[in-house]
Amino acid sequence: MSSNNKSKYPHPNLALEDHAIGDNAVVRVLRIDREDKLGALSRELVVALGTQIARIRRAPEIRAVIVTGTGRGFIAGADVGEYFQVSTQEFTEYQLTSRQVFESLEALPQPTIAAVNGYAFGGGFEVALCCDFIIASERARFALPEIKLGLIPGGGGTQRLAHAAGVRFTKEIVMTGRTIRPDEALRRDLLIDITETEQLMPRALDFASTLAANAPLAVREAKTVIDDGIAGDRRAALAAEQRALGRLFESADGREGIDAFVHKRQARFTGA
Repeated sequence: MSSNNKSKYPHPNLALEDHAIGDNAVVRVLRIDREDKLGALSRELVVALGTQIARIRRAPEIRAVIVTGTGRGFIAGADVGEYFQVSTQEFTEYQLTSRQVFESLEALPQPTIAAVNGYAFGGGFEVALCCDFIIASERARFALPEIKLGLIPGGGGTQRLAHAAGVRFTKEIVMTGRTIRPDEALRRDLLIDITETEQLMPRALDFASTLAANAPLAVREAKTVIDDGIAGDRRAALAAEQRALGRLFESADGREGIDAFVHKRQARFTGA
């Protein structure tokens, strides 16, 4: 796998990188590049991130997405300086925009990986929780510290953390604002791996390439069935699983996978 494209477009604090995976398939890296602010999300940066997420949704050649940061910060929350002396309406609009962008990240059909290189506080922890998988460097730190500002999380942190790690743990984290180290996050099933700092991106790219090498229709159906099932009725989810399996069996990729297995050859999935 090799990088074939790097760009600072469309925002100076958001870098895009594409890493080729075979023929006509890439892993897209979204890198928050605001090291002086530890990756804190300004309103403009949130909007730029949302624009890129919308473009990824319409790009079938992007088979997996990695979100990461720069230096000591993954995303150290919102840029709190933008809260100072703003009206309640302006504050609410910023929070609503952030929530919509986070939800669009969570809803991407492609699998998503948060490669957490440093501080993932507030909105940064919420961004990581929106991803399907989290891989953390040994220097990563996680927190929802809004309580120390007299606030609570507003980007879904109270709900996604409770869903992932339990209600009582979430109440403790939100009500104390304390920091979670990677080893504790791993024990709580929030992470799939902890790496040395210099191995974070190679590990994330290796995992992303594994996901991207599989049949894209099947990967997307699996993500949808699992997410919808966890959120809804179990019996309805089992029926949805069967319908998805039927669609995949009828797809070109499904036929290709079976044929390749029978004839003991490498499958060539096209996403059709």
